[in-house]
Parts: sequence; structure tokens; C-alpha cells
Amino acid sequence: MSDIPVSSRASRIEYAIRDVVVPATALEAQGHEILKLNIGDPIAYPGLPTPNHMVEAFQSSLSRGETGYGPSYGHPELRAAIASDECNKGWSCTSDDVYVCHGVTEALQIIFSATLEDGTKILAPGPHYPPYMAYPQMYGAETIEYRLDADDGWKVDFDDLEAKMDDSVRLLVLINPNNPTGNVATKSEIERMISIAEKWPNCMIIADEIYDGLDFTGQQVSVASLSAHVPVFTLNGVSKVYYAPGWRIGYMAIHDPQNRLSSIRDGIERLLRSRLCASTPAQMGYLAGLNDSREWMDAYTSKVVSQRDLCLRRIENIEGLEVQKPGGAFYMFVKLTDEKWAIDDKQFVLNLLHEEHVLVVHGSGFSPEMGSGHFRLVFLPNEDVLNEAFNRIDRFLKKNR
Repeated sequence: MSDIPVSSRASRIEYAIRDVVVPATALEAQGHEILKLNIGDPIAYPGLPTPNHMVEAFQSSLSRGETGYGPSYGHPELRAAIASDECNKGWSCTSDDVYVCHGVTEALQIIFSATLEDGTKILAPGPHYPPYMAYPQMYGAETIEYRLDADDGWKVDFDDLEAKMDDSVRLLVLINPNNPTGNVATKSEIERMISIAEKWPNCMIIADEIYDGLDFTGQQVSVASLSAHVPVFTLNGVSKVYYAPGWRIGYMAIHDPQNRLSSIRDGIERLLRSRLCASTPAQMGYLAGLNDSREWMDAYTSKVVSQRDLCLRRIENIEGLEVQKPGGAFYMFVKLTDEKWAIDDKQFVLNLLHEEHVLVVHGSGFSPEMGSGHFRLVFLPNEDVLNEAFNRIDRFLKKNR
């Protein structure tokens, strides 16, 4: 008998960051040790644990028996703490504007479900985090990439962005700091993006600010704080800045300055109720992170920046690699300058994995067009691991030149 067919929407899904793990797992099963620079999970690397006070709050919630269903929109105390945090970033956010989700990924799915339909579009930066390409097609929409300039610090190409705007664009995405490039948009760039969106009445902005606390430039600013007219969905959570990705707690905060999203908000609330709720104990852990001292972040950030700078020094001295200095997050998007690999970055990643047992992610997995000829590495491993990885990458490039 023939296979029962898979849905076309599922068969088209790609997630490069985890897809490359499949061959790596096979090598590990053969007894090989893999140097993993592929996934943006701080807990996968030593020296950056989830802070104790947050873990203790999570455990205390479990001990109190808080393991039943909670409110669909999030625990009231957490919603209030998030709203206060967003207010500190410069805009008037109330707890009623905040919705707690199973990570930012679920928040995206809910926003897409409430705003997209057949014939609509979403404009996302190229390159970008893969779900911005994968999910909209499930709702009949199309993702169009606007260009980030690889030769100018991955800044927004506004001519390209404006040329791709039209009446069918419902969502304009800014990931700031950006994954995978680490670029941080300036206030003037954000204001220009908002002014473009203002020309299209049905366009809303998604401000993915999950890495906002990992800004090394001092110029990161909340999109919602600058928008007087355009609706903004601010996305953030516990995963990156608070070093607890496995807790799967994120949120959307809706900035609706002209009160035009009542129908969309109703749709979002219906979707949230239908999927019940996010984890209560994990929400309590995040609440402790927001309410308690954040002095611990300084040491974590110092470690991350030190490791970033090591990577920059190593890349500078390896023929065949170039990189734009990332201003935030914990990624760098490295350019392959050897012609052999510049035209096939995925084969570079696979060959490097099999020959040298170093795992990175092919740039074309973040954008077939605008990420091609690059690879993304995570600079969270300790310095000895990073040095050994670059030794192997250098050896691989020399051997295959």
C-alpha cells in the first residue's frame, strides 16, 4: 500500500537551525564529538545557567501545587510586570495589552492567524529567523523579503523595502537585534520604517525584540515607543535575555495608538482561549526575573561580548572568511569568500560537519537569496571550544581550497 499523503503545508516547512542537527546526531551515534555552534540556546553551553532566583521561583510554584490550568492570557502578576517593563522602554503599556504565550513562536502563529489570509503578504528582513518564512503560508499569505545590506552592517535597504510595499502587506517585521546577523537598528532607521508603514492603512509592525537586553551598541530602542499611528506587536520573553529558553514563555504586547485593532484583539483572545494557557510555574520563574535585581546580567553580557570579540579576531585571520561586527544578540553571519563555498553554503556546512565535526548553520537556511554564501555561528561556547572550532574551520578551508 502507498503512503498516506502529508499535507502540502507541512511538507514545505524548513527550519535550518534544527535540520542540520539530523546529520550531526548520526555522527554522534557513531561516537564522534561535535563542536556545536549552531543553536541559540544559552543553556546548551557551560557558564550561562538560568539564574538561581528564577529557578527557585519556578520550583516554589511547583511546590505550591500551581500545576493546573491558568488564565488564557497569562498570569495577572506577570502581565502587570511585563507591562511595567514595556512602559520603562518608553510607551504606555497596560496589563490588558499583554498576552503570555508558549514562547515568541506561538505568539507569531497567533498573530499570523488573526491577521493573515489568502492574498495577503508579510514583509520580513532577509536574512531572518526561519518561522517568518515558514508560518505565513499556512494562513494563505506570502512572505516577501526586504533586503538587509551585507556590505553595510546589515542595515535596512529602504529603497528595496519601499518598492515591495503595497495594499496587500499586513505585517512589516523588524527583528531588533537581528537573528541571524546581530545588527541593531538605530532610532532613525526605526522612525523611517514607521513612516513607510504609515502610508499603508492596513499595515501593522511586528517588533521582534527578544534580544533587546543583548544590545552592545547602546542604540536599541522600542519600536512601540516611536509609533504614534501605526499598530505594533512587540514580541519578547524569557528565552534569551533571561537564559531560560526551555521554559517556553514569551509574550506579545499590543500597541494600538489609534484604537484600530479591536477586531484583531478579539480574534487573538479567541485563539488564546482555544489553546488554554501557558505554563504557570514557568510564568512564576519569569516573574521573578522581571521583579528581582538584574545585576547578574552584567557578568553574563561581559562573557558574551568577550566571546564575540574572540570570534572577530579569529575570523580576521582566516583566509576565506569575512564578517560584519554584530551589535547585539549572540550570532554572527559569516561570509564565505572562497568561490567554491560562496555558491554552495549548505554543502560547506555539511562537509565541515563530516570532515571536522564542527556544526554551524548555512546562511541560505535564513534566506535562499539574501543569506546565500554565508553561515551563522553562535558565539556562546567557551573560548577553548571557539578556538578549537576556528582551528578546524581554518584547516578545512585550506584543505579544500
